Amino acid sequence: MTGNGEIVRAEKITKIYRKGEHEIKPLDSLDMVVAKGDFVALMGPSGSGKTTLLNLIAGIDSATSGRITVAGEEITSLSQGRLSAWRTRHVGYIFQLYNLVPVLTAFENVELPLLLLPLSRSERRKHTANALEVVGISDRADHFPRQLSGGQEQRVAIARALVTDPDLILADEPTGDLDADTGREIMLILSRLNREFGKTVIVVTHDDAVASHARTHVRLDHGKLVLQDTESCKAAP
Repeated sequence: MTGNGEIVRAEKITKIYRKGEHEIKPLDSLDMVVAKGDFVALMGPSGSGKTTLLNLIAGIDSATSGRITVAGEEITSLSQGRLSAWRTRHVGYIFQLYNLVPVLTAFENVELPLLLLPLSRSERRKHTANALEVVGISDRADHFPRQLSGGQEQRVAIARALVTDPDLILADEPTGDLDADTGREIMLILSRLNREFGKTVIVVTHDDAVASHARTHVRLDHGKLVLQDTESCKAAP
């Protein structure tokens, strides 16, 4: 097992969506444990529930039933207010299409999550500058998203996910809109965050080249995890 203890435990997680008279169940009594400090590639066919699972771990969505504990907190029992505060401190989320605010500069986009924390302006600026430096985008700090390439936008998005020093970095197809070379650069950044900074990383991907950067590979099939090449992600007992 990699790392020291577990950081994610999902127990009997079911998610049901209703569309008219139809019931859609992307996750069906799913169990999973992820070790602290691991790098996990979450794979499976389109519509298999990968992003649903990622959103549940992030506290962006809520399970229909079951329990999820992340970084020592049972998030399925938190109120929306407490969940939002918890997420700010513990989870950094990277979207496929960046989700940057177009009217803010790169610096301001990265600084945005820090506005929710009790930090002074000088502290916010220091944390933001450090995050931009880690991902190698400091020279574009005063640029707006429309002035950046796709790879540069994703670097800004990674810096934004990193700026609060979260325990867990979650990425949903982070290279899906990028060419192969730029995607490789993005994955090297995530690998460095895992290896040098000790961040636990979970990446949703269809791409074997992206998955090759991870130590643990798991696959979703019919709402359950089929585990492959598993070093530190295992079925919960």
